[in-house]
Amino acid sequence: METPSELRYRSIIENWDAFLKASDEPMPFVVRANTLKIDSRALHQRFSDAGMDVTAYAWNDALFELAEPPGRRIEHWLGLYYAQEAVQTLPVLALDPQPGETALDLCAAPGGKATYMAACMENQGTLVANEPSGRRQMSLLANINRLGVLNTMVTAYQGENYPMQTKFDRVLVDAPCSAEGTLRKEPSLRHGAASGTISRLARLQKRLILRAFDLLAPGGLLVYSTCTFAPEENEAVVAHLLQERDAGIAPFDLPIEASPGLLGWHGETFPEEVKHCVRVYPHHLNSGGGFFARITRA
Repeated sequence: METPSELRYRSIIENWDAFLKASDEPMPFVVRANTLKIDSRALHQRFSDAGMDVTAYAWNDALFELAEPPGRRIEHWLGLYYAQEAVQTLPVLALDPQPGETALDLCAAPGGKATYMAACMENQGTLVANEPSGRRQMSLLANINRLGVLNTMVTAYQGENYPMQTKFDRVLVDAPCSAEGTLRKEPSLRHGAASGTISRLARLQKRLILRAFDLLAPGGLLVYSTCTFAPEENEAVVAHLLQERDAGIAPFDLPIEASPGLLGWHGETFPEEVKHCVRVYPHHLNSGGGFFARITRA
């Protein structure tokens, strides 16, 4: 008998057998070089000198796959790298924050994407890392400090109510989601998330994406991302923004194989430009699953 996840997603995930096979495999150990403290090539050399089995990623020279858990090494505690799934670096690559800009990570904890943004900005300009949960702020602050991030301030607003006094050149909304894309680490998600959970999160995500867009400066760029497969939390949220605001979706020249955004789901039709959204499945790059969209405002 098919699982609820299979009933929902078999028709939209191409190469279903490859997806199932990849989903059953253990996650690789992947780290992102923290270029605020060490050059990627120097980190690779340090791994090699230590006799470690290390593989560089062709599409992102800051990423390395290791043969052992990365959290046990001194380089981790020195802040020379951040353990991060390969798929989770894609939203920051799509956002492409630059030195000197003003940027916002609206849902920042534990800080993997925020610290990557700071590295892309070379610790120049201003990055605001927002996290409303006091408990999660602790991990965010710990990672900011460990990685030597200096251009970042932490705020604690509810994202959907973030103050409108400042406009940002770049905004990232890595939204709270049902996390179905983490199924390789969380076996409980193999059968998909509960429909009530998806509906509740989708309502929050629609409020977050509207506020994030309203915080953009003219000509600014917003990236909306999740780690779930649910169209209700992905394409439907982006379509809601397109309906409510004068927003556009910018194509992204992907460095990896991926799937386009869906143009419909369960009787709902999405605007044609939603096809420029990006869906990434575990069999695309031996990582978790994810979704993101690059959104522009005139």
